[in-house]
Amino acid sequence: MSLAALPSPGSSSRDPALDLQRGRGRRIDGLDGRRRPVLAKWITCDVPTASRERFGAAQARWTVIGDQPGLVGQVGGWDPRTGRAHVLALWADAASHEVFLRDRHDAVADASGYRDIAVALGETVLTLPGTVATLTEAIEGPVLRVADCLLAAGAEDHFADVQREVWGPAMAAAGVLGGVVARLSANRHLVATFWPDAQTHRRYTGEVPGLRARAGADADITSTTGHVLALEQAWRVRAIR
Repeated sequence: MSLAALPSPGSSSRDPALDLQRGRGRRIDGLDGRRRPVLAKWITCDVPTASRERFGAAQARWTVIGDQPGLVGQVGGWDPRTGRAHVLALWADAASHEVFLRDRHDAVADASGYRDIAVALGETVLTLPGTVATLTEAIEGPVLRVADCLLAAGAEDHFADVQREVWGPAMAAAGVLGGVVARLSANRHLVATFWPDAQTHRRYTGEVPGLRARAGADADITSTTGHVLALEQAWRVRAIR
């Protein structure tokens, strides 16, 4: 499955949506722009209101793993609709994540604050273009939009096609920084996009009903759970190069 292209460096006057359609530009998957998938890790925690401060302090301690080989970055925040905490971590590959789990995870992990946790892992199958050149830059955005999609049987190929041909160009034109589509299981895909601010994302959401119709989303997707997170700065883990 081919990956979406991004604008070439120095081509800020070019429309990234047109670049995607024409196959021009530079891809942003991986740590450094190389053409490879990355591993996405999506974590959801149920946190009682009384424990939010303690949970947030525990999340801030993850900054110590910034020097871990293979880490692309980690971000998280609170879902204002559900009150749950969500964390998205990106790794260069599954092998580097496994080394982290074996050698370092347990020394940092702190169960303080949450009463339930769900973790899903999957490789990215597509990168989405935007206004920055690399995924490492895109993840610096302050707003994360996630669409957690359950697909109908046999819909995976068409779902990927419309991400490239419909959703990707529309988000690029709207000002998205960039994003990824990760395959968490045979019928579950996570679309994670980073935005420069809440206002830019809100403007884009006005286009969503029309885009859903163009993409034939009702035929591909049996259910979608959406999350818009204002990312907590203290939870941000930047990879140290």
